[in-house]
Amino acid sequence: MSTSNDGTSPGPPRSAGAPAPAEGGARRRAALFDMDRTLLRKETASLYVKYQREIGEATTRDLLRTLYWVGQYTLGVLDAAKVAERALLPLRGVPETVLAARCDDWFRRYVEPHIADAGREAVRRHRAAGDLCAIVTGASLYASRPLARRLEIEHLVSTVLEIDEHGRFTGRAEPPLCLGQGKVARARALAEAQGFRLEDATFYTDSISDLPLLEIVAEPVAVNPDPRLRRLAERRGYRIERW
Repeated sequence: MSTSNDGTSPGPPRSAGAPAPAEGGARRRAALFDMDRTLLRKETASLYVKYQREIGEATTRDLLRTLYWVGQYTLGVLDAAKVAERALLPLRGVPETVLAARCDDWFRRYVEPHIADAGREAVRRHRAAGDLCAIVTGASLYASRPLARRLEIEHLVSTVLEIDEHGRFTGRAEPPLCLGQGKVARARALAEAQGFRLEDATFYTDSISDLPLLEIVAEPVAVNPDPRLRRLAERRGYRIERW
């Protein structure tokens, strides 16, 4: 049994590989970006279900259920493992190539208009400074890769969907999910492969669920923060930005 990778090669975005040599021996810094409500002004789960409704693969009930899950996530009470198990089951037996093509179409029609201009500028600024840039998201590779390509972000850290020997999804995710401590573990794997320290990185996110990673990095930035993250950011002096 095989699993999908966290990126593609050749060309952006790509997964962890041999670290690029740093100029003058200095360790490279990194800028990590959450996707939903950070680089994008919207969350993508409901946008994808709206796309599924258009192509006849989802109902209004499916959309309402997804919005309920999004609300739980925002409040920090979502049972992510249970929801992922339920949400991924319909993918069982679907070829990886089919989902990749659907996500490319979905991104162009439903997602691209919601890219935050300030997010584009932040990526441009970090790239100009020579920082490694990565999207670090709980979404799948297939949902996040089109955005990474559009913003010329080379690295993706995402939830990995399991694929069988025939190139079809099993309906399961490879642990850990890229959420909470799982996001820390997957981001640290990228850091070790690419030669930077999480403790020196900048991380942009909207969600209190990303607190484990926010507490590790050198520069935590709360972007369009949910109410709990805003209160915490104000108490701790995290930078707060509106994108």
